[in-house]
Amino acid sequence: MVPTRPRPAWRNLTALAFCLSAGAAEAQSQAATALAERAPVARSVQAAAPFTLGDGVGDILTRPEFAGYARRLLPWADRAYDADMPISRMAQLLPYHSEVRSDVVLAGLNRILAAQQAGVPVFHEIYTEAERTETPSLNEAGLFFFPGQPGAPFALIAPGGGFSYVGSVHEGFPYAMALADQGFNAFVVTYRTGQGGRVATTDMARAIDLIMDAADEFQVAREGYSVWGSSAGARMAAFIGSHGPDGFGARTTQRPAAVVMAYTSHSDLGDREPPTYAIVGARDGIAPPGNMRPRVEALRALGTDVELHIVQDVAHGFGAGQGTRADGWITEAAAFWQRHLPEGVLRPMEDG
Repeated sequence: MVPTRPRPAWRNLTALAFCLSAGAAEAQSQAATALAERAPVARSVQAAAPFTLGDGVGDILTRPEFAGYARRLLPWADRAYDADMPISRMAQLLPYHSEVRSDVVLAGLNRILAAQQAGVPVFHEIYTEAERTETPSLNEAGLFFFPGQPGAPFALIAPGGGFSYVGSVHEGFPYAMALADQGFNAFVVTYRTGQGGRVATTDMARAIDLIMDAADEFQVAREGYSVWGSSAGARMAAFIGSHGPDGFGARTTQRPAAVVMAYTSHSDLGDREPPTYAIVGARDGIAPPGNMRPRVEALRALGTDVELHIVQDVAHGFGAGQGTRADGWITEAAAFWQRHLPEGVLRPMEDG
């Protein structure tokens, strides 16, 4: 149900802000001017140039707009990055992934940059300062927000990386952009690495608490949320689907309306399971289709609505699949989720 609270000023800026990430420099300058003229919150918008493929990792880390969370845009929590490595070579930082397109990475970074410049509340800590001081590894966790329609349900996306790194630039931000463009609200969670799946899922559960607590401010529906994950992130999404956020320390007991899992092997099951959309590449050598089928069959045995899609000619970690035979699967998965939304929840793909 659509919240009745007044529409936040940043909601009026979101569409224009996203224009900043899509066009040429002249168009971006014009959009920035329009933002400044339309709302007071946009006074801080700068005509700073967007990133280009030739910009380096160091440019990301030192961008003033990303102060406080720049490292959490990038895959590795503890790596000493080569500041001169260009964005065009970002795939080298994602060893478990394939089909990493630098133009897609670039679009995600510029989308966040444009939204930040426009005053959209992009990044959120999920742990308090006191908690992060006591346990420094909690500084790896955080939440990125990609607004869709006010009052629409939200997706929480967990990128993969073998619990060694978090591949948000490849299978977090691109998913969130696609979902937001469909009208859904989308969040990408970054999480602690090197401590296994249950610790990472605890961070995801904590993120759900934050979203539920601030749902009125975000203008997202509390009902009908979905969890998405790829590779290691798909295990996290499945854990939440099977046991609920409260199974991992959260206060929220509400289960997701749907689980979307990309290319993972995961055998853990709960006594009841949400509708599940699963996708894997036929050439996946890490989590081949044969490893996903037993879970699909077990879910069906529980009476769960399941779709399994095996995509020819793609390997592990294909992300949103642009330029491959997997291209478009985010929209298909979103339609699956929408079919399972509770009555009374806004359906962006129908109502937008």
